[in-house]
Amino acid sequence: MDEERGGGSLVLAGTPIGNVEDASPALRAALATADVIAAEDTRRLHGLLTRLGVTTSARVVSYFDGNEASRVSGLLDALAEGRTVVVVSDAGMPTVSDPGYRVVAAAVDAGLPVRVVPGPSAVLVALALSGLPTDRFCFEGFLPRKGGERRRRLSGLASEERTMVFFEAPHRLEEFLADARTAFGDDRRAAVSRELTKTWEETRRGTLAELADWAAAGVRGEITVVVAGAAPAAVSIEDALPLVAERVAAGEPFSAVVAAVAADAGLPRKSLYAAALAARKEER
Repeated sequence: MDEERGGGSLVLAGTPIGNVEDASPALRAALATADVIAAEDTRRLHGLLTRLGVTTSARVVSYFDGNEASRVSGLLDALAEGRTVVVVSDAGMPTVSDPGYRVVAAAVDAGLPVRVVPGPSAVLVALALSGLPTDRFCFEGFLPRKGGERRRRLSGLASEERTMVFFEAPHRLEEFLADARTAFGDDRRAAVSRELTKTWEETRRGTLAELADWAAAGVRGEITVVVAGAAPAAVSIEDALPLVAERVAAGEPFSAVVAAVAADAGLPRKSLYAAALAARKEER
């Protein structure tokens, strides 16, 4: 493990995604004691400080997509001088579809301490609300704005078996869902959450076809889309026979191999046993 050398501390601070009451005491303390606050939008930061009733003597600098690369060296200098630098995005956790990755990577390379003040996450909130499987999921963030590129990305995810979470702008939601139903099929289950933790929070659940029809009328607010993963590919007995033969050839007992492969593939053990036994006789 790499050892971190002395200096300041880079703090990634999660901010409320809607309801200011979700702000933690740790967030308030981090903002109040920071030496430098790098904010995605300085005006929104000052608004948050006002709503939280927090005062700070920190130097506030803007840190957004357009200037992220150019800000890194200055923030590293502050860290090297022993200062505490807090990074905040407009909502949620920095680095998750928001600025922060570059300065974290640079701080890690320089051996400077990095820590996190956890906060609300639209990804996890929407996933929990979706009613879809949560044991395995992947976060795809914002897909390309151009239709052709977006459709290619969705097509590449058509066989993804994990639940998928996307961010989307409200004015592109209708197009996104139309492309998703083409890539995944009309009947794929999904959920659209908007304005999470806010007064007008809403989650719509249904098939992609149903949600696309609903979105055609127009949707407002911050959007998170959760889409069910693809059903596992069906394995036939014919597909399973080479798996049995390979493991038996490697020295595993025939009966044990048949039982294991049948369980993994969801096949009837007796049927696979009979087919594998017949295949062995044909090879002799």
